[in-house]
Amino acid sequence: MTHPENPQKLALNPPEIPADFIPRHVALVMDGNGRWAQDRGMERTEGHKRGEAVLMDAVDACLALGVEYLSAYAFSTENWRRARGEVRFLMGFNRDVLRRQRDVLHEKGVRVVWAGRRPRLWRSVIRELEEAERLTANNTRMTLVMCVNYGGRAELVDAMKKMAEDVKRGELSPSDISEKQVARYLYDPGMPDVDLFLRPSGEKRTSNFLLWQSAYAEMVYQDVLFPDFTPQHMFDAVLEYARRDRRFGGTK
Repeated sequence: MTHPENPQKLALNPPEIPADFIPRHVALVMDGNGRWAQDRGMERTEGHKRGEAVLMDAVDACLALGVEYLSAYAFSTENWRRARGEVRFLMGFNRDVLRRQRDVLHEKGVRVVWAGRRPRLWRSVIRELEEAERLTANNTRMTLVMCVNYGGRAELVDAMKKMAEDVKRGELSPSDISEKQVARYLYDPGMPDVDLFLRPSGEKRTSNFLLWQSAYAEMVYQDVLFPDFTPQHMFDAVLEYARRDRRFGGTK
């Protein structure tokens, strides 16, 4: 899918990068939608509307590169603090995007996974998330994690609660708790660690996104608001990632 202002199909020309230098998991903070719209004298919601096509282009870019996992920060646990009208729009918009795009993603071989909390989230949004998961469950080309009502600290709190319940029932011994054990209690236990943490918009912070999984992620920040983000920005970020010397605390 192309951006609304560019109806011509984008030609994807991914750079030639050896497979070993392609990130397995890209975490994408879709930031700057509201500012993009306000800079143009529009309602903030117009920036979010444009973001739908941009996300689909990002999916296509990752497919072209061979990225296995793309996690998209669609709505955070902190976003409830925004104006009531914007929150209401984002709830309905997330629901409608899933309804519009799940068949497209399915045809492309993309598996959709939801990561986030159920409380407060609209039931209609949950239904669409679960339907997208059901429809695409057997797809293997790439996984798109929709992080809706997600927060990194909330995920860890929820994981600790589940672990504490299992310890109380005698199903888990405190002495058996390890990093691998903790990972099994996260929203998506099969999620690999984040390799590339990508944030457009010019802001340089993680904003409580995939804190556990991003322990050794390579951070790439780009000075472009998300509605103007293109596949080329994704390609540039992966090229930057490929140039990094990843030591994971060791030496080379």
